Amino acid sequence: MTNDHDEVQLPGNVGGAVRVGDTVRRPTGPWTPAVHALLTHLRDAGLHGVPEVLGFDDAGREILSFLPGRSIDVDVEIADDGLLAGAVDWTRRFHDAVRSFDATGRRWRNAARDPEGDELICHHDLGAYNWIVDGDQFVGVIDWDMSGPGHPIGDLAFMAWNSLPLYREIPEDDIVRRLRLMASTYGAPSITPADVLRHVDARMTNAAIRIRTGQQQGDPGMLNLARVGEPDRMLNALGMLRERTPALLVALD
Repeated sequence: MTNDHDEVQLPGNVGGAVRVGDTVRRPTGPWTPAVHALLTHLRDAGLHGVPEVLGFDDAGREILSFLPGRSIDVDVEIADDGLLAGAVDWTRRFHDAVRSFDATGRRWRNAARDPEGDELICHHDLGAYNWIVDGDQFVGVIDWDMSGPGHPIGDLAFMAWNSLPLYREIPEDDIVRRLRLMASTYGAPSITPADVLRHVDARMTNAAIRIRTGQQQGDPGMLNLARVGEPDRMLNALGMLRERTPALLVALD
């Protein structure tokens, strides 16, 4: 059991987050005010599974409420269909809730601009390692520091990459079934399973560019990713998916 003085390191490659009692303490950056405004809006809009902003500690770290449950190690565990559907359903409700968020003039970690056209503020890091689950129930999502303008399908494509997961060599039948599950659960007629698959290449190529740029600029979180081989590991896996994509598109037709 933790007390107010215990710090327990939390898993993750980007952040330096620790648990103190029923709170999480994380380093801040120029993007923190935008993220805090976003989290407050989502909670006020009634979206469950979102950390509460509780201020800052004496070390200047943000204080967020701790979401009870566990995250998923995507390199050793594949979330079952029920958890995947729960995460996609939550993502649709998140996208619906965030449409009323005033993003004007906000500074995000990877962008200092407002959403354009049909963009909204996306999470941008919806891998299962950022899900909180309790048994077979999806609870919520943590690690909002990468949030910023984007297209809704980008969040789905990122989830498909890390949580379906397309970056691993899983059977074609499983990929087809789970892409169909994602699209049907999200419930937007304009987004098909093939659309999600096609978008993965652009979304993950962009992610690799963001990681590389952050590393060149000295972003501590992005430099932490270099220690686990990113973005080279991502780009190698993406190359293998490209070889499989034509056959997968035929199977989805």
